[in-house]
This record gives sequence, structure tokens and C-alpha cells, in this order.
Amino acid sequence: MLIVDAHIHIWNKGLPRPAHRQSPYSADQVLVDMAKAQIDAAIIQPPAWDSDANQIAIAAAKLYPQRFGILGNFSLQVPNGIEVLHQWKKQSGMLGLRYILNDPLHAQFFSGTELDWLWRTAEELNIPIALASSNHLSLLEIIAKRFPKLRLIIDHLGVPLDAKGECAFLHLPELISLSQYPNIAIKATAVPAYAIDHYPYLAIEPFVEKIFQAFGPNRFFWGSDITKLQCTWLECVELFTVQYQWLSSSDKDLVMGKALCNWLDWKISG
Repeated sequence: MLIVDAHIHIWNKGLPRPAHRQSPYSADQVLVDMAKAQIDAAIIQPPAWDSDANQIAIAAAKLYPQRFGILGNFSLQVPNGIEVLHQWKKQSGMLGLRYILNDPLHAQFFSGTELDWLWRTAEELNIPIALASSNHLSLLEIIAKRFPKLRLIIDHLGVPLDAKGECAFLHLPELISLSQYPNIAIKATAVPAYAIDHYPYLAIEPFVEKIFQAFGPNRFFWGSDITKLQCTWLECVELFTVQYQWLSSSDKDLVMGKALCNWLDWKISG
């Protein structure tokens, strides 16, 4: 089974959020840890706290093209955004984009036309976009409808920042409603971080299963966000491959990596 982590961070400098590991995490360190957990590849999301994070990710993907892909970012305020998009996937390992659009002011990015250049051009160029926008979940419907061929990914099961236990899944009706749009997928990432009980986090398992049943194995991607977890990487893998009995063998093949690679059009061996 191909195992691809949908969400990791690497960085050299800067101050991470308190929930994350506080020391830098390099690509070489990641590879050592991935080997211990029997993970084949991972998608790097350059973190906001390191201004060089995009270039660090590109360097890693250039060295290890079968191990690292990237959902990168650039400033949405640049005057030549459309030109940037036309060159985006020419960079080593670059598979798409990822943005954190959670502030109240970001609501207009979904309900208005300010970012139409981004949505439209990404759709035309087949560039997937991952979004950490738990505060604006219901507004994603607008983009999904207006740009039906734009592949969107909701980060972290749509869980609000730092939410835990049942409170982490109060948004479930909104999230389930979005599953009706075939151009919306979801990352089942950082699941252990939402638990208030011990491994295997039985209290939140029903919520994870409901989301899986709504989106299905082709639009539900396992991942860790390992630098914010208290459990090991292997435990995070086995939470899905061993503990979640409601995942069939064919489901696991898709959820653990194949479906993500299909969504991002990433051709890797494994």
C-alpha cells in the first residue's frame, strides 16, 4: 500500500505556533522519521512562520522528487498573480496551492469577486487549492459552484483552530453539505490533535467516520501534520490502517495515498 502523508511542514527558522514543535524540522530529518513509520511520500505545506519556506520545500522536492510534493503559496496581493500561476507548476515538486483564509475579512474572498483571477486561472491551469478556512466553510459552496472544475481541498477536516473533542466537530452539518460538490475533497489530517482522550481516540472516531462516509475514499486523504501531534507518526498511520475497522482494504489503498495522488495528479512510484 502506498502511504502518502497529505500534510507536513518543514522549516529552518521562525517561531511556530505553540501547538507545533518549536525547533526547525528539515527534509532529511523528515525522511528518517518517515522511514520509521513506513511512509512513502509526503506533501509539504510551507509554513507561514518561515519566509523562505517555499524555497526550502522546492529544494527538498528537487533532491527527492519521489518523496516530496508541495502545496505552496505566494502573496495574493502581487500585481502579476496570473503570470505567477502560469509558471507555478513548473517549479520542482509544486502540485498546487494552499492558503489559510480564516480571518473575518477573508469572507469577501469567497463571497465577492476579488479573487476571481485566482479561482478562474487555477481552474484553467488545473492547479488544486487547499484551504484552511474553517470559519468560512459555508462560503466554499460559492466557489465550488462558480468554478466546478477547480479542485478544492478542505484542510484538517474543517476543524477550527485549537478545537478539541465534540467542539471540534460542531461544524459537521456544514462540512457534510459540502460533500455534494465533486470538486471538493478533504484532508483527514491532524486527527489525534482533536482528541481529548487517549489513543486510539475513540471519542472522536464517529465524527471521522461520518465525514468519510460523506466524501468517500476518493476524496478523503489521510495525513498527519506530524509536528503538532503528541503520538508517533506510526501511531497516526495505524489509527487509519489498523484501528479504523470501517475502512475496507480498498478504502485504505485510496485514503492512505492513492486518492491524494490522483487528486493532485502526482505520478509517483510505490
